[in-house]
Amino acid sequence: MKYRILTLNNISARGLERLPRERYEVASGLERPDAILVRSADMHGLPIADTVRAVGRAGAGVNNIPVAELSRRGIPVFNAPGANANAVKELVLASLLLAARNICQAWTFARALSGDDPAIDEAVERGKKSFVGFELPGRTLGVVGLGAIGVEVANSAAALGMRVLGYDPQITVQRAWQLSSSVEQALSLDDLFARSDAVTVHVPLTEQTRRLVNESRLRLMKKGGILLNFSRPGIVDDPAVIAALEAGRLHAYVCDFPTNLLKDHPKVITLPHLGASTGEAEENCAIMVADQVRDFLENGNIRNSVNYPEAVLARVSGTTRLAIANSNVPNMVGQISTCLAGARINIADLLNKSRGEYAYTLIDVDGAVGAEPLAKIRAIHGVLSARLV
Repeated sequence: MKYRILTLNNISARGLERLPRERYEVASGLERPDAILVRSADMHGLPIADTVRAVGRAGAGVNNIPVAELSRRGIPVFNAPGANANAVKELVLASLLLAARNICQAWTFARALSGDDPAIDEAVERGKKSFVGFELPGRTLGVVGLGAIGVEVANSAAALGMRVLGYDPQITVQRAWQLSSSVEQALSLDDLFARSDAVTVHVPLTEQTRRLVNESRLRLMKKGGILLNFSRPGIVDDPAVIAALEAGRLHAYVCDFPTNLLKDHPKVITLPHLGASTGEAEENCAIMVADQVRDFLENGNIRNSVNYPEAVLARVSGTTRLAIANSNVPNMVGQISTCLAGARINIADLLNKSRGEYAYTLIDVDGAVGAEPLAKIRAIHGVLSARLV
């Protein structure tokens, strides 16, 4: 069998190399693909063929993908958490330094100097006092969200001599192990804002995180604080930030999302969405998501899906594998097992995992599975997709 992969953006060749040409056809104009690979293309409103079994996002955020619709169809959406973490971390730290030392304003001042060199020297001596900044050691950085990026930012800031507060009630065991022991736990978001000289946010945009940084929390910050947003627009209430800057409560705002409100403000540094814009990050994301999509298509395994549970089952030699996505309701496994038993098919191994309102089941059975038992499984109320792997 040859799998067909539709690409909606230019995907790094290093990633596409993970899909061997003898088993995969990869192109931007394919019809009836088995999977879709995407970076920033907007898939909302895009017709998605009934042959699609998986969508892979070569990056972290999935706001450009209709996740809810795909979930209802039993289609996992994969992303690449952590693959761009170092790139974003470096830009966050660079931006913290830009703001603390007023580097962008000083550069603008220096580029506007005119006259001969003695005149420039004199203007520099007169003007440099306007750009006095502050050093990072001993200052407190609040990190909201301790996923792959947040952990790297927190650890690096601690290594620079900063005191670091972290807040993430959903931190995973894996990330907790990676976090420096010097990072302190904030009791709440309000506690973090009140104790921080600078705050950086590293959370996805959801209804729960929309305007997470708002007027009330900005009022809690120490006067002269720095705010950094390299996650998503919408997490920060931009008008509230401008008001805090104008009132002198906030020293600087650095973000990756220029708008007419922000881009020309003298205390705001806006960058053109550069967080993950390195060659290394693009390669890492493409490799990671290509591997995950391939493992799903060839083995049914799910790793790093944003809508379906982690489900990895070692293959049993001499068996046939069933991969089933279904609603997370009682007796689904029982109904599936009954269908197999009715066809006198023996189960060799089984894994069932759930996540919210969806569940996923991998079943290895002895021998082959014919069209009739597969059709009966697909007909079970609540089964969203079922295939032989």
